[in-house]
Amino acid sequence: MERKKNSLVELAKILVFALIIMVSFAGYAKFGIPLVIPAPPPVEEKITGAVTMDQMIAMGDKIFHGKGTCTLCHSPVGGRAPLLEQIGTNGPARLKDSRYKGKAKTVYQYIIESEKDPSAYVVAGFGKPGTNDTVSPMPMTNKGAIGLSDFELDCVAAWLLKTGGLPLAEIKPPTGGAAAGAAAAGAAPEEIKPAATAEEAFNKFGCPTCHKVPGLPEGGDVGPDLTKVVKLAKTRKPGMSAEAYIFESITAPNSYVVKGFDKDVMPGDFAQKMTVSEITLITKALLGEK
Repeated sequence: MERKKNSLVELAKILVFALIIMVSFAGYAKFGIPLVIPAPPPVEEKITGAVTMDQMIAMGDKIFHGKGTCTLCHSPVGGRAPLLEQIGTNGPARLKDSRYKGKAKTVYQYIIESEKDPSAYVVAGFGKPGTNDTVSPMPMTNKGAIGLSDFELDCVAAWLLKTGGLPLAEIKPPTGGAAAGAAAAGAAPEEIKPAATAEEAFNKFGCPTCHKVPGLPEGGDVGPDLTKVVKLAKTRKPGMSAEAYIFESITAPNSYVVKGFDKDVMPGDFAQKMTVSEITLITKALLGEK
């Protein structure tokens, strides 16, 4: 009888211990792990009829601060690229620079040339290390992960020229059927589906603009080389696993900044923009998993 009573006591202890563990885990899952809530898909911006210059300027503003990822480098933080809001003063000066060997004759042409061929002219001090300012770290914005259309490039140019107080006469807003096609090309898609592969996820969120990433031939050097993170992730933060470190680096990039790079350069809102599946795809790719 005494033995049976002791067995029941031991069983009760085990059950209580198991209950404590379950409650603790549930609490950690709820409060200890950052909540990832993806933003709703962007709504298409409808433009009917002829496109006006004001509409192009407004779209250029959105592209510059959004899809074009321009502010990742062209911002006061880090000083990694010229401040384009100063184009009104700097644009004409660039064209007169003895180092300028491009084909542009006007600031508008210079902006478009810089978007499509960034190395045509590199502002002194902003070239890739070791190139003597002959090679730009900026990607071609009409190709690759950014992939702006000619209409979108004109919208960005219109916004920059307007911001700089320069004339807009060279930019001709499309009309008729061309206007509808251009507006459709420049507007956000009706629905953006979650990326199905790591490559899609990398390109969707513009990772190659700043990083070299596994599986993609081209990448930037604004941020750390992510092709090497598989060897470094598990030792970057003592006590943190490689998976947890990568997750934190995506969702809270300022929590740990690799030596030699600046805080506040990487956007801090990927936790709202990415789905859990997209973060998982990127994490597995960086760890060399499939």
